[in-house]
Amino acid sequence: MIVLIDTDILIEVALDRAPFASYSSAILDYSEKRFIHAFVAWHSIANFYYIFSSDRGDKLARAFLEDLLEFTKIAPTATDDAKFALSLNMRDFKDALQVAAARACSAKYIITRNVRHFKQSPIPPIRPDAFLSQFFQ
Repeated sequence: MIVLIDTDILIEVALDRAPFASYSSAILDYSEKRFIHAFVAWHSIANFYYIFSSDRGDKLARAFLEDLLEFTKIAPTATDDAKFALSLNMRDFKDALQVAAARACSAKYIITRNVRHFKQSPIPPIRPDAFLSQFFQ
């Protein structure tokens, strides 16, 4: 199954934010074990780096991303995908870009803790705990 992992999942794991980190870590573990085919949006890499490096530094941020990119892929997006994101009726453009990235990689779900941000998404959002209970238990 193909999924797009939202930036918040990466941040929860990297910063070990309880109680969410355990579910988010499991998502990344399943991706690493190739039980799911996980993608991230190009802009998620920049957003993650900015947030994480300001808290933990450049070296740790780069190490996390290098590891992540061993078992996830960047969603293949282009100009038409940005135009699609602009056409979506979503409050936060960063979330619209996530939807466009999910569409570009044919994701079945966007795994995010912020499902309410994706009410207008044509690709359903799902929380990590719900995803795990629905597909892995």
